[in-house]
Amino acid sequence: MVAFDDAFRRQLHELFVWRRDVRRFRTDPLPDGTIERLIEIACLSPSVGLSQPWRFVVVDDPARRHAVIEDFKSCNADALKSYSGERAAKYATLKLSGLAEAPSHLAVFAEKDATIGSGLGRATMPETVDYSVVAAICSMWLAARAEGIGLGWVSILDPLRIHDILDVPKSWKFIGYLCVGYPEAECDRPELEQAKWESRRGPGEFTIRR
Repeated sequence: MVAFDDAFRRQLHELFVWRRDVRRFRTDPLPDGTIERLIEIACLSPSVGLSQPWRFVVVDDPARRHAVIEDFKSCNADALKSYSGERAAKYATLKLSGLAEAPSHLAVFAEKDATIGSGLGRATMPETVDYSVVAAICSMWLAARAEGIGLGWVSILDPLRIHDILDVPKSWKFIGYLCVGYPEAECDRPELEQAKWESRRGPGEFTIRR
């Protein structure tokens, strides 16, 4: 069994602390092969029944990227309407995506009808297929940060519209759209906390014993 020492564990903890949801990117491109390497790391993640349900779409086409940005603008405008007063004013100031600046775009889907794994572990909790894909994204997120690369998860999008824009199989469920690139700056605090939208709570607020 591979042993990891205290120094490694301290560095791993620092990696968790400094992993951020990045919205402010430099526009310079990533080195060739970077996205492919990050996808390879993501595929090392655990999956229910070893189903490996993740499906990655590298979005290079300018027209498709533009369509995704326009969809974000539409969905974001609708989201703004759900707030009022000071909360609406605060929301309007938030930068909630790096779609225009990030040099790389990556859409991630879950293959709901995958035969790999023969359905093991999914009978009572089919949503574990989605969870497996989320775990893969988180693995990629940490691996990217270890290389000084930022990743931003854009969720203010219409899944059906993204399906049409990217022309993917109907059996694929949209999980997340990722902006990837070098961040303008690094910080150990979430941007939404810096903007005073919300504050990070301690684990005691979310843990019970039975």
